Amino acid sequence: MEATMEILDAQAHRHLRLRPVSPSLQHFVVVVPSEFPSAAAICPILFAKDPETGRFYAGALFGFKAGENLLTDSENGVAPFRPLEQQREGFFISGDSIAIDRSSPRISEMAGDPLFEEDGGPTQATRQIQRILGLLHAGLAEGERFIATLTGHKLIEPVDISLRFDDGERVDLVGLYTVSLDRLHALDDVAVLSLFRSGDLQLAYCIAGSLKQVGMLADRRNRLLTRGA
Repeated sequence: MEATMEILDAQAHRHLRLRPVSPSLQHFVVVVPSEFPSAAAICPILFAKDPETGRFYAGALFGFKAGENLLTDSENGVAPFRPLEQQREGFFISGDSIAIDRSSPRISEMAGDPLFEEDGGPTQATRQIQRILGLLHAGLAEGERFIATLTGHKLIEPVDISLRFDDGERVDLVGLYTVSLDRLHALDDVAVLSLFRSGDLQLAYCIAGSLKQVGMLADRRNRLLTRGA
């Protein structure tokens, strides 16, 4: 469905309501540095390149192909980790304003929490969206800085992930990248100290360590295949 963007306005949108975030079927979702520890505890964090700009961005891998989210409970849609990118569903920053996608399934005239009070003030739901957008905006800028630091030290390297599942299907993930521990460990003391003081060293190890979650995610996929057999 094509997005229908409008600047959020208390008068024009006084009748609109906000439904909860729907279960996501995205298999790779943008994450920002403040989310790395939570994401790395349950799934791999990898880098990919934006097809339009060629720039790296960090994402959490939830599944092995489009439309597959192995971490969402299929019965109640509950996810153990929901990135800011998903929490802001239907809302975007447009200059100094908030834009709303009227075609989003979250936006309703009948169900959900109102966006505005009777006096035109923002409700708690709208203030929460404002907070999420603020965190995401700041986090994306921090992510760009972090990635620029890694690329400056040539610490990002491609990673090949090839898996065969119990049903015989083979999945090869291409175009993904991680942190090179070999290059990280080869840095001189000055560079390592700089990374440590900025917090980037911890983030780099967080990403590298999250690769072990590929196996955990594959095991979960096999269990789901067995359950559905």
